[in-house]
Amino acid sequence: MTSPLRVLLTDRAWPDNLIERDILAQAGAEVVEPADTSEAALVAAAADCDALGTCWAAVPATVIDAAPRLRCISRFGIGLDNIDVARATERGIPVTNVPDYCVDEVADHTIALLLAITRQVAWYHHQTKRGLYERQSGRALRRLSTLTLGLIGFGRTGQAVYQRARALGFQVQASSRSGDSAGTGCPMVSLDRLLSTSDCISLHLPLTEESRHLLGAEQFATLKEGAAVINTARGGLIDHQALYSAIQSHQVSAAALDVFDPEPPDLSEPLFADERVIATPHAAFLSQESLLDLRTRASVHLLQALQGHRPDQVVNPSIYGPSA
Repeated sequence: MTSPLRVLLTDRAWPDNLIERDILAQAGAEVVEPADTSEAALVAAAADCDALGTCWAAVPATVIDAAPRLRCISRFGIGLDNIDVARATERGIPVTNVPDYCVDEVADHTIALLLAITRQVAWYHHQTKRGLYERQSGRALRRLSTLTLGLIGFGRTGQAVYQRARALGFQVQASSRSGDSAGTGCPMVSLDRLLSTSDCISLHLPLTEESRHLLGAEQFATLKEGAAVINTARGGLIDHQALYSAIQSHQVSAAALDVFDPEPPDLSEPLFADERVIATPHAAFLSQESLLDLRTRASVHLLQALQGHRPDQVVNPSIYGPSA
């Protein structure tokens, strides 16, 4: 008797796996989950699996190599920094992601954080809840149209933030590796110029070895004095100790962080006790609609591979040959 197909779901940010189970049942596959997300647990669970879906858990070469029948790795998300894509490619295993499932949500969350900082909503909230009803307790407010927002990274999400911020009156500039404004009309500048001339800076790029700690002590020292920093991309893009030092020296006036390194962060660190820092629990991608979209599309990628088809959104198409 042929053994049933097995799909390892390493972790999830939702309460059940019913959507995944229903979709993968079309291939006669069952969904299994590990005892925990440690490397040892994932290695053990992957041994007899035919496909693997992952949200945030690390999928290194050891996990990939523990699964000799592995046909696909599907990232339930956008970024790929938690997957050893190079090793999967060496083994001829397609890796997929869902690059546009939460663009609106992340852009909206970024704007919410931007307004919370520029209108000092969080600051006034903390002060009022503590019994201080004082409009002058914070820094001087400025009209949004006098402020420049600098976007580091200008892919789908960066472009969506640009459109929203312009509608609110912000002046916006961006810096990206390609320097391509994608027909939006957004001024593209060097990173150095963006850092020195922006009142608010928002990160919208993937985490790679090159971009890790893109904002560190050296970069914070070059910021326009009193600039604010927003990160809804990846926690590792910022050196958080350097950020805290910049806030303490008033080089940075405020920060709004939805992502951290590691996750979850140690909330006892002084960075999180500072009322000038807004922190949300990696929630920018969330909405009922975005989760349904994500779970469905990522599961369909696994289904396609198990049924012998090329999945959608393959990030390593070279495995299919030079004409891929």
